[in-house]
Amino acid sequence: MVLTVINLEQGMPTVEAAMARLSQALRTAKATGRPVLKVIHGYGSSGKGGSIRQAVHRDLESRRLRGQVRLVIPGEEFSPFGDSARKAIDLYPDLRRDRDYARTNQGVTIVVV
Repeated sequence: MVLTVINLEQGMPTVEAAMARLSQALRTAKATGRPVLKVIHGYGSSGKGGSIRQAVHRDLESRRLRGQVRLVIPGEEFSPFGDSARKAIDLYPDLRRDRDYARTNQGVTIVVV
């Protein structure tokens, strides 16, 4: 499987610490040839989305616009109905077997580097 899972919630880190872990995971994914990351960032207890989730989405979208990552798929769009998800599945068909596929899990984001 080409998918690597990174749990940014583990240990209840600060947003800054979580973002540093994300940056390292992205570098590792590129260096090791494992091009797909499942980022577990949680949804947050406020009901509006947590700070880590928001920071992850901002950072990854910025990286996508700069060409540093190919695809960013929020968990709620990781389904057969999402354009980016379909592109990722075309590239990596095994992603269909991921337990969060088509489950609208707002606590994860899929990234293709």
